[in-house]
Amino acid sequence: MKTWFGAIAWISAWLLFAACDTCLAQPADSLPSIVGENAPSNFDEMWRGFDPRSEPLETEVLHEWEEDGVVLRVVRFRIGVFKGQVAKLAAVYGYPKGQSNLPGLLQIHGGGQYADHKACVANAKRGYATVSIAWAGRISAANYRVSPDEVKLFWDNAVEDPNYRPTTDWGAVDGYHAPSRNPGNQFPKIDAAEWTLDDVESPRNSGWFLCAVAARRALTFLEHQPEVDSNRLGVYGHSMGGKLTVLTAVDSRVKAAAPSCGGISDRYNDSDLFCKTLGDDVSLKQITCPIVFLSPANDFHGRMGDLPKTLQEIASDDWRVTCSPHHNHQDTPKYEAATLLWFDQHLKQSFQFPETPGLDVQLGAADGDSTFTVVVDGSLPIESVDFYYTQNGKPNETPADRDDVVHRFWHHTPASQTSNVWTGRFSVADTNRSLWCYANVTYRLPKTVEGVGYYYRAYQTERLNLSTVLQVLKPAELQHAAVQANLRPTRMIEDFQGDWQKEWFTYRPEEWARSTNKPSSIVYMAPNDAELVLEVRSALPNDFVVMIDDHAASVQLTGDNRWQTFTLKASEFQDAGGKTLRSFTGVRQIRLSAKERLRTGRGDQQTSRIVGGTWKGKPPEFRLLKWLVPGGATP
Repeated sequence: MKTWFGAIAWISAWLLFAACDTCLAQPADSLPSIVGENAPSNFDEMWRGFDPRSEPLETEVLHEWEEDGVVLRVVRFRIGVFKGQVAKLAAVYGYPKGQSNLPGLLQIHGGGQYADHKACVANAKRGYATVSIAWAGRISAANYRVSPDEVKLFWDNAVEDPNYRPTTDWGAVDGYHAPSRNPGNQFPKIDAAEWTLDDVESPRNSGWFLCAVAARRALTFLEHQPEVDSNRLGVYGHSMGGKLTVLTAVDSRVKAAAPSCGGISDRYNDSDLFCKTLGDDVSLKQITCPIVFLSPANDFHGRMGDLPKTLQEIASDDWRVTCSPHHNHQDTPKYEAATLLWFDQHLKQSFQFPETPGLDVQLGAADGDSTFTVVVDGSLPIESVDFYYTQNGKPNETPADRDDVVHRFWHHTPASQTSNVWTGRFSVADTNRSLWCYANVTYRLPKTVEGVGYYYRAYQTERLNLSTVLQVLKPAELQHAAVQANLRPTRMIEDFQGDWQKEWFTYRPEEWARSTNKPSSIVYMAPNDAELVLEVRSALPNDFVVMIDDHAASVQLTGDNRWQTFTLKASEFQDAGGKTLRSFTGVRQIRLSAKERLRTGRGDQQTSRIVGGTWKGKPPEFRLLKWLVPGGATP
């Protein structure tokens, strides 16, 4: 009996010892959960207790290969411990083989994007080590692809599936996106839920905060790489990655930052606590490093109207902006190159940005028109100076104004040069509307810049664009200066002369298709009962597509180099589901192209369809695009 009791006592003691040993081995929470009502209410409280360097990384290499002289790895390292579970961040890391003392870049993808090896390869060829983080779990790498389907396999621990890949593991919390692991999880929400860090409404419950923690841990990862100079770190990202760039650039280790299409406009939320902690302005006020904002003029996510106050808010006095006219959430190479060259200047000292150009608008000349003056830094050769203005803007735009923002039309006026000063004249259409204006300076670079853009598409450019700060002039200012509405409505949309393409846009300059938002302007909007007239010619027979918003009409070009005139009724334009356009009244955008894929809205069961075909021969020529009112007087 004594032997039996002794055995029981020995086993109990061993189990107690083992349990205690396990408790000792279990790492403590990085950020203990908040229970009660003491949630962080400002920037300092939100980040209190977080040290991105304090915990071990425990890095594991999931996949490794070489490409074009670049060492590449899919890695995973510890973000922290939340609610008793370890969270791990997957990423693609790359650097030029055999090089050391490299500046390091942190690349943060956008909402529907992936961590991508192409960014690492392109940056390595420019002398950088790069970590592209998979905060949403998605990875694009050679022989290691994690799409949303593979992310779900990881959630389900489907290790037997041949497509299973280890990826970002948020553990007890949910920093995933598109999709989130929990259907009710949304980044702008900070309410408590079973997957959130805190049991009360708290900014630490938002995916924004969790992913910013992960990004700052990625800076620690870069610091620990033997080929990286830890004193030369930069961060950049697009869209959601742009906001995360701003949230991350508050870290003193960041020596240069480049957010695109995000990080300036997230100022509106039903939760006052969210605005006081995770609103863009809160982090902007903490940023002291050099920063360049890539802010397309029609971007829905980083709205250009927020740029002036953004530049007043940031603590850094070393900044630039580049604003492509007409673009929404995408850019072309001469704008995208600002990111790489900004890092070249501040992390490698191998480039020098010109100073921000200055803009002065003089309202109301003797004839009621206005003039502008642009003072330009001529340290690089100047290709052009262009003045853009619109009366389609309104104060304090919010996400509810998306359609107006995306389709905003910018009038273009060229400038003439006298020394380093460029001047021009312009007319407005309505003195009861605000006037928004800015200028772009296009510089020629001393050598070609090669990189990958917002969506990892490779590009080359020999140009760089810098923009002035947006100026907003209110109706009272126009009226006080006796400005006259000399810009009259016209049915002539385009004569295709001179610099006509500067009032049109494309995201693929190598192709001839172009779009314009002219119908959004009161100057070019369609009259009632209008038809559309186009004159075009091509060398070879081709299908030619005219898009009006999301409706398309196709015409046949004979290909004999003779001008053809087409008069199109609204009823000839159909959407993806075959529904016709009722009239041109209120349309916003016109696009001329060879082929279009028409897509249905979300939740619509109708499949997409293609209109037009592959273009043959030289690009077409145009000479007229106008509205026609049958039987109506010519304006």
